[in-house]
Amino acid sequence: MKKLDTKLMHPRDQIILIIDKIYKSGLTTTSGGNVSIIDQSGDIWVTPSAVDKGSLRPSDIVVVRKDGTIEGRHKPSSEYPFHRAIYEARPDIKAIVHAHPPALVSFSTVRQIPNTNIIPQAKYVCGGIGYAPYELPGSEELGNKIADEFIKGFNAVIMENHGTVVGGSDLRDAFQRFETLEFCGRTIIYGNTIGTPNYLTDAEIEEFENQIPRLLPEMSHVEHPSEERAIRQEIKKIVHRACKQGMMISSYGTVSVRWRENDFLITPTDVARWDIQNDDIVQIKGGKREPGKTPSRSTWLHQEIYRRNPGINSIILTQTPYLMAYSVTDEKLDVRTIPESWIFLQDVPNVPFGSHFAGEETILNVLSENTPAVIINNDSVLVTGDKLLGTFDRLEVAEFSAKSLTMGASLGKLVPINNDQVEALRKKFLG
Repeated sequence: MKKLDTKLMHPRDQIILIIDKIYKSGLTTTSGGNVSIIDQSGDIWVTPSAVDKGSLRPSDIVVVRKDGTIEGRHKPSSEYPFHRAIYEARPDIKAIVHAHPPALVSFSTVRQIPNTNIIPQAKYVCGGIGYAPYELPGSEELGNKIADEFIKGFNAVIMENHGTVVGGSDLRDAFQRFETLEFCGRTIIYGNTIGTPNYLTDAEIEEFENQIPRLLPEMSHVEHPSEERAIRQEIKKIVHRACKQGMMISSYGTVSVRWRENDFLITPTDVARWDIQNDDIVQIKGGKREPGKTPSRSTWLHQEIYRRNPGINSIILTQTPYLMAYSVTDEKLDVRTIPESWIFLQDVPNVPFGSHFAGEETILNVLSENTPAVIINNDSVLVTGDKLLGTFDRLEVAEFSAKSLTMGASLGKLVPINNDQVEALRKKFLG
């Protein structure tokens, strides 16, 4: 599948692409939410009013011309007035996403703004978050209050007892901001379920942004034999699968697979994970990178893991909703929930934020045959394994375990598999 160049897609097709992702990700309902784009002519393309978000077609999208003329089979969204107000207030904004995702609605109903310092990339993806007091949906008053927040420089606004609205330089930018903000909200809520969330300081986030190691030198000659191409296809499929299953978001996630000896292939940086294609993936060979490509900023860590652990042939570094609850609270993930969890994971320790930076040894010293995964505080989970599908399975088991524990927190204290039962599992499955 060819990479989607949304900048050359018609606004109708862009909107269908993104509203479909929003709906299928469970971030809006059949009737809720709306998306728009303003084009170079000043015309606003917007989702229609009262049409099923799960089955929208390009022909359903409405255009409101610069002169106010409406063209299309339907009425424009009832929230069109605040879209127009935002575009008038902020000419730099070219796309808007509004919806009622569960976590951000939760924040809106308790009159709070999620603290995006919960994970490192969110501060720069989301920026500051505004807050618009309640007004009647679809009213000019609501549009004015939201526009006032955008005038202050915010690109994302929590709408009191309503939801959220975000703007972007294009629709991909707006969607990434929307998705990342909802992920922050969920992480905080799930973290509060099992403990007390900790937040990164601005200095720690700056350190994260500044720790990008010097790029590896470019190789002069690149080979793409059949087995190398097969690995690219495998990585792409797993990344897309992870995105569809909510195990990876647009703004964060890295997958790599060993190729020959210590050479490997790894996902790039600054590419929306849901749209990564075979030719985006970066080959690392002999300590050099494929020309013209920027590999993940965690490339050094992957390189060292492969160099020091001959039995590890694939790595996934990502943010999943329930494992991140353990990441941000520093609570211990006890995998003695069901036999499968212990067999697949055995132990999942927490390591400090920054342990994944270039030159750090903590993760490299912790990983072993009995410790195939680690949780990096306020950052991510790192899972290793032999075959990539098996590594993804291990990630799924870890996330399901974290979800079960988070859900079970309201029922009572975990009663884990006891030591004798663990030893019996060890002898039968690992002996």
